[in-house]
Amino acid sequence: MDPTNREREARDIVLDSIADGVFTVDRKWLITSFNRAAEQITGVPRDEAIGQRCFDIFRASICESDCALRKTLTTGQPVVNKTIYIIDPNGKQIPISISTALLKDSEGNVVGGVETFRDLSAEVELRRELEKRYSFEDIISKSREMLKIFDTLPVVAESDSTVLIEGESGTGKELVARAIHNLSRRHDKPMITVNCGALPDTLLESELFGYKAGAFTDARKDKPGRFALAEGGTIFLDEIADISSALQVRLLRVLQERTYEPLGGTEPVVADVRVIVAHNKSLEALVKTGEFREDLYYRINVLKIELPPLRERKEDIPLLIDHFISRFNKLKNKLIADVTPDVLSLLMAYDYPGNIRELENIIERAFVLCRGSTINIEDLPEQLRQGVTGTHVPSSSLDELEKRFICEILRKHNWNRTRVAAELGVHKSTLWRKMKKLGISVSD
Repeated sequence: MDPTNREREARDIVLDSIADGVFTVDRKWLITSFNRAAEQITGVPRDEAIGQRCFDIFRASICESDCALRKTLTTGQPVVNKTIYIIDPNGKQIPISISTALLKDSEGNVVGGVETFRDLSAEVELRRELEKRYSFEDIISKSREMLKIFDTLPVVAESDSTVLIEGESGTGKELVARAIHNLSRRHDKPMITVNCGALPDTLLESELFGYKAGAFTDARKDKPGRFALAEGGTIFLDEIADISSALQVRLLRVLQERTYEPLGGTEPVVADVRVIVAHNKSLEALVKTGEFREDLYYRINVLKIELPPLRERKEDIPLLIDHFISRFNKLKNKLIADVTPDVLSLLMAYDYPGNIRELENIIERAFVLCRGSTINIEDLPEQLRQGVTGTHVPSSSLDELEKRFICEILRKHNWNRTRVAAELGVHKSTLWRKMKKLGISVSD
């Protein structure tokens, strides 16, 4: 046997024993070796890959603008665990983590490059499953308090009683209101949202109840109010405590008698509308200080939901980060895979005075600044980078959630990894690597 062929066979045996995908290229970017794991992950047979240019085989998200192998061959510096997407022969996107290094001959001359890559499909799928498991309508949470709220929302939705939602700004009060509407018998009718703090009383009254032609100088024709537009459906009155005492009296009458009169009108109009109100402070406290009418408070405080701030449900932060990354990838046509551990550490330690809305804004800003596939520290706002240092991610991280989820599926299939991998839509070797990484053993 030719010594060169013997060496090539020995090399292939070694490469095929590696669980990660491995390929090498020469200085002309032609693939010179391609192991069995690379075949399984890419779906491309070795015979077809050898001799082809690597970018023709992988069609990766970085091939044209930010090739990792080119960077290594140019600078001599390796690339470690960079997350990208490749396209398989069927046009399917596959997330992988790549590392690159120089390939040298026995005399130390650079003859090409080597790249190893690991299939992240299992991790991506697990994150999707985790989000499904801990979501209700458009609300995402795994905190104990929020899961209790999830349990009560279907019961609340069945009723037509007025609902009071309290929680700091940015905690998702409108999402909860919309979930109640979507679960109710009124779901096929409109849900109308009114921010009571955005308009002065003179305009707010006409916005809520409408007006008749001639009610004032510029009222040339009838205009329906928000209650009329919400007929048969739901009206959501946000920041309810910002309305004046006089308008509170009018709203009290609507809730008591289920009728209202448009400005300039002489006959009452029946309102078949489910009313949901919300405020960012405790209405009970405002009643005690005289800033909110007691009779109206007891009329709207039939069913009360209190949303905890994000700083009290930090176990939700990894789930929310993944949710926002997935959402902004679609909206902004990007392929960002994750945040770095340092970024997650900072985001877990921050107290979020703006709650979920602030976290969403942080991720959106990072999307604008991020030039790679992973959000780094420099992509975060300066005040966040300076305000929190030397912190650590708490134990309730996404890895623990993933470990718990995999263990549940394993128990479901009596620890048959072939069936578990089939349910998750990943290769059995990928599942095994994930189990090893998370420290999952039979004793779990």
